[in-house]
Amino acid sequence: MTSKKAIGAVVILALALTGFVYGAIGTALTGGDSILSRPEPHIPPQKIFVSYGEDGPAPDQEHKKTEASHENEKTHQDEDLGEGHGNSGVVEEGDGFVLTNTLLSSWIVSLLLISLFYLSTRRMQVVPKGLQNLMEAAIEALYNFVEGVAGTDNAKRFFPLIATIFVFVLANAWIGLLPIYPSLGFMNADGHLVRHLLRPAGTDLNMPLALAIVSFIFVEYWGFRVLGFGYLNKFFPTENIRKRNFSQVPIDLFVGALELLSELIRIVSFTFRLFGNMTAGEILLIMITYLVPFVAILPFYGLEILVGMVQALIFAGLTLVFVVLAVTPHQGEDH
Repeated sequence: MTSKKAIGAVVILALALTGFVYGAIGTALTGGDSILSRPEPHIPPQKIFVSYGEDGPAPDQEHKKTEASHENEKTHQDEDLGEGHGNSGVVEEGDGFVLTNTLLSSWIVSLLLISLFYLSTRRMQVVPKGLQNLMEAAIEALYNFVEGVAGTDNAKRFFPLIATIFVFVLANAWIGLLPIYPSLGFMNADGHLVRHLLRPAGTDLNMPLALAIVSFIFVEYWGFRVLGFGYLNKFFPTENIRKRNFSQVPIDLFVGALELLSELIRIVSFTFRLFGNMTAGEILLIMITYLVPFVAILPFYGLEILVGMVQALIFAGLTLVFVVLAVTPHQGEDH
C-alpha cells in the first residue's frame, strides 16, 4: 500500500512539473512553446446549426459568407469565421431554426435527467437498492428542505418546480466540467478550434433569464391562487385607507411601489447571479488549464463543483422563500 501511494505521489508530482514547464507560465519563462493553444473565451453562444427560412439568408449575410469562403486560407480569418458571419448566438435576418452549443447542451442535460429518473423508477422495489436508493435519498433530502421552509401542505404544491429548478441548474453546472466540453468543436484549416460544439447552458444569458421568468410567474401565480386579489395588498396597501388613517397612505404607497419594483428587479438579480457565476467559472477553468495544465486545475474543479451546488441551492431556495412570502397574508387582521 505504501509503495502504491509513493508511485501515485511521484506521478502527480511529475504531471505537476510537466504542466508548469510546458504551460503558458513555464514557456513564458523558458521561451518555449506551450502545449496548449491560447484560449479565446467568448460570451455569446455560438451557432452550430442554422435552418434558414424560405427566403434564405439576408443578402448582406450571404455576401459575407461568400467572402469568408474565399478567404479561409489565413488563420485569423478562420478565427473570425468562428465568432462572426452567422456563427454567433444572435439570431440574424433570414435565420430560421437556430441551434446553439448552449441549447444543445441543455437538451443533452434534459435527456440525461429523464433517462436517470426513468432507470431509477422502472423497477420500483419496496426496499430500494442501487440507483433507486440513491435517487430516493436525494429526493427525500430535497423534499425535507422544501417542507422545512414551506410547511407540509405547501411543500406538496411547491416541490415539483423547486426540485426541477434545483436539479436542472445543478446538472447544467456539473456537466460543463466534463473534459469533452472545451475539447469538442469545429476546427479551421490550421487545426485551431473556432467553434465549440458544447457549452454549459448556464453560461448563456437566455437560460438563467428563462428560469428567472419561470420563477417570477410561479411566485405571482401562487400569490393570486392562495390570496386572490388580496395579494395586491402587498403592493397597494388599503388598511390605513379603511381605518381613515390618511397620514400613513403616502408611506404605504411608497412601500408598495418599492415592493412592486423589487418583484421586477428579482428577475434581473436571479438572471445575472447565475449567469455571472457560471460564466466566471468556465473562464477560470479555461485560463488555469492554459497557464498550468494537468494537476493544478484539480482544486478549481472541486471549487466549481461546490459553486454549482451553491448556485442551484440559491436559485431554488430563493424561489421557495419568495413563494412562501407570496402566499402569506399581508394585512395584520388576516393572520
